Amino acid sequence: MTERQQHRRRGAGVAAGVLCVCLAGGGCAESGAAEDARGEGALATVRRSAAALVDARSSKATTSMEMATGGTRVTIRGEGVYDFRKQIGRLRVLLPQDPAGATPHRPIMELLAPGALFMKNRGAGVPADKWVRVDTRSLSDGNLVTGGATDPYIAAEVLRGARTARLVGDDEIAGTPVRHYRGTADLGIAAREAAKGNAESLTAAAKGFATDQVPFDVFLDDEGRIRKVRHRFSFVNGRQQDAVAVASTTLLYDFGAPVDVRLPDGDDIYAGEIAEQ
Repeated sequence: MTERQQHRRRGAGVAAGVLCVCLAGGGCAESGAAEDARGEGALATVRRSAAALVDARSSKATTSMEMATGGTRVTIRGEGVYDFRKQIGRLRVLLPQDPAGATPHRPIMELLAPGALFMKNRGAGVPADKWVRVDTRSLSDGNLVTGGATDPYIAAEVLRGARTARLVGDDEIAGTPVRHYRGTADLGIAAREAAKGNAESLTAAAKGFATDQVPFDVFLDDEGRIRKVRHRFSFVNGRQQDAVAVASTTLLYDFGAPVDVRLPDGDDIYAGEIAEQ
């Protein structure tokens, strides 16, 4: 095995560990309305929502990932910013506290980039000033799940593969009028329609999940931008015999917010052994 392959395997194990912490022990102007009125339909509106985010340039984001295992429901939360044109972002991810009341997990800092995930404060034995790099194309879920937070732009690009969509009705999120759509997306189609940086990750997800069909609920504002999207994935973990249902929710707000993300230099990336947690 080459040094590069060893590094990729170590990184992928750390990324999967974010979710496994919880699974192993059980504790851890033209409006959308106007578009529909012209007959373009719910399906076309939903498929365009990722492009609307690129037009918006950037936003702040909060994420939530919920799963149930062993009769216990756990939630991983994150918050940060994302640049949809550069496809880079930063999230601060909080793992749930152990049920026994052990010392809380330190927040995991994640930097998101096309084909890559950088994590700090994840992995025993990793120096505090070092990052762990994961090639998300090597993950069986394309980092839709195992990083503990879904990359906001990949979450949107899943909707490019929408096969069904219907308008549920009008709603409101944080004082903003939105239209609620519900449907199912196909990860294989999403991979073919995705931006270059995300196509390989979505291709991996289409092959790695228990099913490539992803039910979703999405809430779009009058400019067609995603304000909230919720996906329901069927995830097969190496430690589980049966698929685990995972619900990933992303909320986007404060569009145009400044995003200052610098990806780590080579010297800042840890290349040593990472112990299991």
